[in-house]
Amino acid sequence: MAATTSPEAPLPVSEVSRLVGGWIDRLGAVWVEGQITQLSRRPGAGVVFLTLRDPSHDVSLSVTCYRAVFDRVADVVTEGARVVVHAKPEWYAPRGQLSLRAAEIRPVGVGELLARLEQLKKSLAAEGLFAAERKRPLPFLPQLIGLVCGRASAAERDVLENARHRWPAVRFEVRNVPVQGVHAVPRVIEAVQELDALPEVDVIVVARGGGSVEDLLPFSDEQLIRTVSACRTPVVSAIGHEPDTPLLDLVADLRASTPTDAAKRVVPDVGEELARVQHLRERALRCVTGLLDREERGLAAALARPSMERPQRMVDEREEQIAALEDRARRTLGHLLDRADSELTHTLARVVSLSPAATLRRGYAVLQHADGSVVRTADEVAADEELRARVAEGGFTVRAVVGP
Repeated sequence: MAATTSPEAPLPVSEVSRLVGGWIDRLGAVWVEGQITQLSRRPGAGVVFLTLRDPSHDVSLSVTCYRAVFDRVADVVTEGARVVVHAKPEWYAPRGQLSLRAAEIRPVGVGELLARLEQLKKSLAAEGLFAAERKRPLPFLPQLIGLVCGRASAAERDVLENARHRWPAVRFEVRNVPVQGVHAVPRVIEAVQELDALPEVDVIVVARGGGSVEDLLPFSDEQLIRTVSACRTPVVSAIGHEPDTPLLDLVADLRASTPTDAAKRVVPDVGEELARVQHLRERALRCVTGLLDREERGLAAALARPSMERPQRMVDEREEQIAALEDRARRTLGHLLDRADSELTHTLARVVSLSPAATLRRGYAVLQHADGSVVRTADEVAADEELRARVAEGGFTVRAVVGP
């Protein structure tokens, strides 16, 4: 139940401390996991003082235990070790301080760590953080590379030297951070977020040399994995050696087997690129030269054709053909005209020979009645009838005489 207070009826500090202590007492004994950051074993003292820290968050708790409790694990537990403590929370009222009274301390073994990492790996994979479609391609030639590594470490030297050897103009934005221990996770997360916020950084490399499973644990931390997954900048993981596979390798856009391999994968080799450019130039020159040669041969073949050597030859041939056709047409037309003239002459001769005028010129005459009708029989003529006689050259009147 919440205490009822007011400005007129406030609670004394001692009462607040007593209430907080009462609430904490209700929690009872709990199992707590963390990493030992400070260890104080004063000679002759019956109590050992520890500081237990959550490596993923900036949270620490003081732990006290009897020497006999600590002596059972003193040979395997030192500063930096991960442990599981069975302890009861205690509230020290005079100072308002929370601490844990440990009744048992157990070191976390490698097998247990690997089992927890495997469980975390399956959980993150189920969320899709390791999916291949989430991975982004690296830029061909990054203008600025962010590097997260230990200060003056071999990993930093390998990345910088190999990258500059391959591409001398490459630039780096380096963040030196602890790469193991209790401060590694928050500092690495902070460095990655800082580099990701810089728009000029094209790719981020997180590098560290080899080490034991415990040394590489910070790079399997869940918060770091989620931070890298949320980055807008491609991230390259270069942790340890080839057999080392922290969870950072799975979420990164590219996994490099070593820091040296990361340098080779991030920037191209200037010598190889110049050789490739030279090869492409030679290939392009061969293609253009081959095309020109082929077109030149085609042009020469076209110019060697008779129609191109003597363009007027076609006109001359057509002129001869036209002249022949014209001459043939003239002969044909002449023959037709001659035949028509002959036929016309023959027809005219037949017409002339058959015409009445020709008959009259041979001595014949045509007798006509006064009305102009032609006398065809003797019975048509009456006695003393005047008839008109028409001859070849004019005519005259005759009188008909009937009888013998």
